Amino acid sequence: MGMDLDFSEDEIRRYSRHILLQEVGGLGQARLKAARVLVVGAGGLGSPLMLYLAAAGIGTIGIVDDDAVELSNLQRQVAHTTARIGTAKVASAAQAALAINPGVRIETHPFRLTASNAAQLVAGYDIVCDGTDNFATRFLVADACVLGKRTLVSAAVLRFDGQLSVFKPHAHAGGPCYRCLYPEPPPDGLVPSCSEAGVLGAVTGVMGTLQATEVLKEILGIGESLSGRLLIWDALATRFRTVRLRQDPKCALCGPEPRITDLSAHGDTAAPACAV
Repeated sequence: MGMDLDFSEDEIRRYSRHILLQEVGGLGQARLKAARVLVVGAGGLGSPLMLYLAAAGIGTIGIVDDDAVELSNLQRQVAHTTARIGTAKVASAAQAALAINPGVRIETHPFRLTASNAAQLVAGYDIVCDGTDNFATRFLVADACVLGKRTLVSAAVLRFDGQLSVFKPHAHAGGPCYRCLYPEPPPDGLVPSCSEAGVLGAVTGVMGTLQATEVLKEILGIGESLSGRLLIWDALATRFRTVRLRQDPKCALCGPEPRITDLSAHGDTAAPACAV
């Protein structure tokens, strides 16, 4: 990852509040500028996540989503507008991000993830963010990140609750992966989606913003990583708690004797990167 420390006067003004931070400074801002982050899902989580990444000066942001903007999205998916109903979400999200910061590069991927394209897509970025609302995509992205040795920042919401963690077993011995927490997808219908159970719009905003914060921390190498911990938020009780996560020694993906060594276990069925 090459770093360009030659900032324009406009960039210095734009990022002045970052540069003032001892933990960031000019070198940290250069790291953000050099970073490539993939956002899977341009919905309730992906919207605030992607907007804050753009505002922070992440040099290249990839956005994966095969949906178009619908009226029912606008209660929580703040990257989109009423005027852009019917527009591809990746195009709408790119427009919103570039309106905030025209100095970033947005790479749009308006298609469904499959077992045949996920590995190549993930390999093109430094950090991957999961903001989807279906287990087929979640497990596909998580498996691709472990196999491709990429850090995954994963968030989920439902009704009034949110969860967030960072998974990077490649970075330190004993670090858990997504399958250490959830070994297999739940049976169909057991866990409802937001379209079935509902979600308070602001909850996705909080979790997507927390997700963006963890991405910035990982790139800058500051603070305490969420790897090995699961953050759980109960919005109705206004209560955060953290649960310790450990690597499953029998994990099929990251354990000492992995049974998942490529993405063929997912088959050729396309997984919609639909967002919360």
